Amino acid sequence: MNNKRTQTIIGTLLVLGILIVVNIISIRLFGRIDLTKQRVYTLSDASKRLVRSLDDRVTVKAYFTEDLPAPYNDNRREVLDMLNEYKAYAGGNLQYEFINPEGDKGEQEARLAGVPPVNVQVVKEDRFEVKRAYLGLVMLYEDKKETLPVIQNLGSLEYDISSALKRLTTSQKKRIGYTTGHDETDLSTMKQAYEMLTSQYDVTPVNLAAGGTVPSDLAALLIIAPQKKFNDSSKYQIDQYLMRGGKIAFLLNKVNANLQSQYAQPMDVNLDDQLSQYGVRVNADLVRDAQCAYVTVVQQQAGFMMQSQIPFPYMPMVSSFNKDNMIVKDLQNLVFYFVSSVDTSAAATKGLKAEVLVRSSARSGRQNGFLLIDPSHQYTPAELSESGIPLAAVVSGTFKSFYAGKQLPPGLVSSSSPLASSPETRIIVVGDGDFMRDDVAKNPGNLTFFANIVDYLADDAGLITIRSKNVAMPPLDQISDGTKKTVKYGDLLLPPIAVIAYGLLRWRTRVTRKKAMEASL
Repeated sequence: MNNKRTQTIIGTLLVLGILIVVNIISIRLFGRIDLTKQRVYTLSDASKRLVRSLDDRVTVKAYFTEDLPAPYNDNRREVLDMLNEYKAYAGGNLQYEFINPEGDKGEQEARLAGVPPVNVQVVKEDRFEVKRAYLGLVMLYEDKKETLPVIQNLGSLEYDISSALKRLTTSQKKRIGYTTGHDETDLSTMKQAYEMLTSQYDVTPVNLAAGGTVPSDLAALLIIAPQKKFNDSSKYQIDQYLMRGGKIAFLLNKVNANLQSQYAQPMDVNLDDQLSQYGVRVNADLVRDAQCAYVTVVQQQAGFMMQSQIPFPYMPMVSSFNKDNMIVKDLQNLVFYFVSSVDTSAAATKGLKAEVLVRSSARSGRQNGFLLIDPSHQYTPAELSESGIPLAAVVSGTFKSFYAGKQLPPGLVSSSSPLASSPETRIIVVGDGDFMRDDVAKNPGNLTFFANIVDYLADDAGLITIRSKNVAMPPLDQISDGTKKTVKYGDLLLPPIAVIAYGLLRWRTRVTRKKAMEASL
């Protein structure tokens, strides 16, 4: 009996010891199985390379109020898991601590660090109450500091942390320029896009209309929705910047469309011939798509003026992306605003490589010339008979100068001879210059697409792979009305039919069994 009791005690102690060791190991080690298509819960290679390259310690202070209810407690857990992953690849150069800001002293410390309190709704004793909480991060590196005041969007958590680490550890930002002087959309007026870019780059205007030149130290040049014609001097400066190996994004409106006045007409900014030399063209048309966003219109119903949401094919919601190009391969969808088609057929004849980035859906079409825009128009199958119309493209290779063998523009004759060809470089052309505007870019994919374009041109591909990871649900595939009715009535009728069929099967089985039993008696 004593031996059995001793063995029981020893066995119990061994089990407890094993459990304690497993718990200690589980605290220090982590692991997860990521079954998502984009592996959104796994640290990307770019983030791993970033923390592995740290040459000094980064200290992360996470100010999180404890004992918050769902869903806010998930934020703390996700941040903890993410920081564990960063720490695992940092080689000892990243440490973190979680701080619960309690009392006046704790709350004051959080505020001084740059983490403000936020109000969250909690349920206490069957009542909704508002509680003050802290959900922010502070990163310290050498004498610099980066703050993420409120962790709200878990889908962009890795990008937020990695971009903050990149800002901390980068000694000098790359410069991005955008042209002015041709009634271009001023990038600084697009708050969301401007804030996104300035967090990673030094952004500067380049006034070519006033005789300015494109600075040679620009990592990329953006031409955004010009409305006035470029003169020869401006075109020459753009050409020679490209010939020096510069990278350019042409985000152009070829049709001046106005939803309020409901008309559209072609617009010429005098870049067509130059783009043709670079193997690409933006057509003077408007693409319409059955897969589209909705607009609000005022309609008269029963004697009253009512607002209603109707689909608007001139705002295509595209989801057909080039899965081989990092700019768009992980995007779910984006919305264009009066977009024109892009033609890259001439690229091959000039020894250039062209990749279409974005295409319209299988039910799309286009219209040329002056046209009236009627949001309530019902489009026929013939008007939406095209499929996969190119809307954006990247062209890469060695470009030939638009001015090679030509007389230089006046005022530039005495300057040095123009460069005749470029080293390996690239341009991006989009048939819409407004998709990143604040009043249009309500779809998250629009800002991601714009930021990815800049990163791609500036050779900052690492952030693209992180930013594009998204936990959002992909858009539903467009189906015909007949298929919709089949699915609808199938959902209604199949369940009761299945139950009835099962009942009949059981009834027949019982009848057959009863007859068999009676026959055996």
